[in-house]
Amino acid sequence: MISPSKSFLIILSAPSGGGKSSILTELIKTNPRVDYSISYTTRAPRGEEQNGIHYHFVTEDEFFARKEQGDFLETANVFGRWYGTSISYIRSRLDLGRHVAMDIDVQGAAQITHTDVPRVKIFIIPPSMQILRERLIKRGTDSMQEIEKRLRIAHEELKDIPDYDYLVINDDLHIAVQDVQNIIAAEEHRISRYHSPAQEFLGETHDD
Repeated sequence: MISPSKSFLIILSAPSGGGKSSILTELIKTNPRVDYSISYTTRAPRGEEQNGIHYHFVTEDEFFARKEQGDFLETANVFGRWYGTSISYIRSRLDLGRHVAMDIDVQGAAQITHTDVPRVKIFIIPPSMQILRERLIKRGTDSMQEIEKRLRIAHEELKDIPDYDYLVINDDLHIAVQDVQNIIAAEEHRISRYHSPAQEFLGETHDD
């Protein structure tokens, strides 16, 4: 029998307010093969965020202790706060044949590109910069000064789009989630993710 396709890391990146967290939440709900990678961060919880569910909220001392121990696949400083992804958790889930989805910025995604972890990188943007501005304002969590800062950073992040595998326009959340689901399904069927499919079909594989 032909072996199932290998598992991989699903990287979602977007400018602040682009909707990557909302898409990830819906993806986890609707795709039983996808697990969520809970990042470590030194920032404080926002709103109803809970430790161990949305993030692992840690002190800077604990964060850098983990970094020194080599437990992070990637780290990034975003708006003055540190974020990191546990490599031990990622590998444990991939070894079980699970996909692992994560929402990280372009800094972290670039670091993972230089590792041997199998991955697919998806960049998410709203239809326009004006819509992004409106979403940040509507979110109501930042001052206008902070919003303008986030928009300036978004302008720079757009330069990294060519480094990604796919682009999803987040105009309608339901459609954007389905687009990501379609990308995952296509990647699962990529020939390179199978080990000798023709030989397995013909029953010509041999144990080492």
